Amino acid sequence: KTYIQYLFLFENRINMIVITGAAGFISSCLVAYLNELGYKDLILVDDFSHKKKKVNYQNKIFKELVDRKNLTSWLDKNQRLVQMVVHLGARTDTTEFNEDIFNELNLNYSKKVWNKCIKYGLPLIYASSAATYGLGEFGYDDNHEIPQKLKPLNPYGNSKNNFDIWALKQEKKPFFWAGLKFFNVYGPNEFHKERMASVIFHTYKQIQKTGAMNLFRSHIPEYKNGEQLRDFIYVKDVVKVIVFLMEKRPESGLYNLGTGKARTFYDLAANTFKALNLDPKIDFIDTPKDIRNKYQYFTEANMQKLLNAGYKGGFKTLEEGVEDYVKNHLEGSNIW
Repeated sequence: KTYIQYLFLFENRINMIVITGAAGFISSCLVAYLNELGYKDLILVDDFSHKKKKVNYQNKIFKELVDRKNLTSWLDKNQRLVQMVVHLGARTDTTEFNEDIFNELNLNYSKKVWNKCIKYGLPLIYASSAATYGLGEFGYDDNHEIPQKLKPLNPYGNSKNNFDIWALKQEKKPFFWAGLKFFNVYGPNEFHKERMASVIFHTYKQIQKTGAMNLFRSHIPEYKNGEQLRDFIYVKDVVKVIVFLMEKRPESGLYNLGTGKARTFYDLAANTFKALNLDPKIDFIDTPKDIRNKYQYFTEANMQKLLNAGYKGGFKTLEEGVEDYVKNHLEGSNIW
C-alpha cells in the first residue's frame, strides 16, 4: 500500500468505534456525547426492529447500523478500521427470571465479543452492573477477588457476575479492557425502559398524571419508608467516564461507576418535584411481591480505583443531575 493508503487506514482506525446497545439508554447517550466531541465514524449495533427506540439514534451522526446478530461477521470483514468496541448492549430487566435469555444475550454474546477483540487486537469496554453485589454482604469494592464470592439477587445480576468471573479467568485478554459496574444510572433517553426506567422518570410521569408520587414501602425494619439508599449517577457523568477510559486506557480491570455517595429514594423524588417548582406529595405502596425478596436496600460504589486511575471529571450531585434531566429533557421530551 502507498503511504497515503496507510494514512487513510490509520485515520479511520483512530475514529471508528463500535457501540453495542446503541438504540438503548446509556449507549445512545454515549453516541450523543461522542458526536459533541467530534467523533462521527461510529458503528451502532443493536436490534433495530424496536421502532419505539428509533428516536434515540435517528438524529445522531454515525457511519453504519449493524444488527446485533451480525456483529461478529461484520468485525471479521471490517476489523482493520476499528479502534475500539464499547459493548453496552444487554438484557437489563431485573424482573425477568428466564435464565436462558440472560445466558444468550448477556453471557454468551459477551464472550463472542471478547474473543473477537482478542483475535483482532481491539480494546474493549463492557457493561457489568452493581446488581452483581447482591445485598452487599461483601461490600462494594471493585477488586478482582470479590466476584467469586458475590451472590446476586436475580438472573440479570448473575449473568453480569458470571461474565466478570469468566473474563478474569481468561489467559488471553484484550490488551486493554474495562468492565464497568454501573450503579443506578438515570437520565435522558430511558423512556423506552418502562418498568425499569429510573424513579425520576416515573416520578415525573406520575406528577403529570396525578400530581403525586408513590414510592416503594420498606419491608425491613432497618429502613424507614423512602429511606432505602442507592448510589444514583447521572448518565452524562457515566459517558464522560467511558470516554476517559477510551482515551486514557489505564490499568485493565473491573471499575465501579457510581458517585460514591448513596442517597435516598425520597431525596430523588423530592428533587423531581423541586425541579418542577412543586411541593413534594409523596406516599408509599408495597413493593411488588415478584421483586420484594430481590430488592437492594443499599448500594454505594467505592470509587477509589477510578480516581486512582486519574479520573478528575467529578460527578454531579443528585440535585444537579435531577434538575438538568427534568428541565432539559423530561419537560419537552427532549432526546439527547
